[in-house]
Amino acid sequence: QVQLVESGGGPVQAGGSLRLSCVASGRTFDTYTMGWFRQAPGKERELVARITWSSGSTLYADSVVGRFTISRDNTENAVYLQMNSLKPDDTAVYYCQSIHYGPQIYWGQGTQVTVFS
Repeated sequence: QVQLVESGGGPVQAGGSLRLSCVASGRTFDTYTMGWFRQAPGKERELVARITWSSGSTLYADSVVGRFTISRDNTENAVYLQMNSLKPDDTAVYYCQSIHYGPQIYWGQGTQVTVFS
């Protein structure tokens, strides 16, 4: 089992920045990727960014390229999402996800990000 605890969400004015954190505990020795998804009201959950744990290679949704940066801290079993130049369209619940060999997929409880103009 893996437990994912997210933090860092909240309200922010358009153009501002937030940094989300996700700390993993439990079965972390075989992490393949960690990432961030988001779900806005009435919409499907979508991938925002993902990082491969061993290589550090990253993948971003087109809508956040150049504004968001995903990073990891292997020693802390943590993944971060630095969000800059936030837009009202970025408003959503943001979920941390980890994928482990098997594959086994785990989700955090979500953290609300609200961008107001």
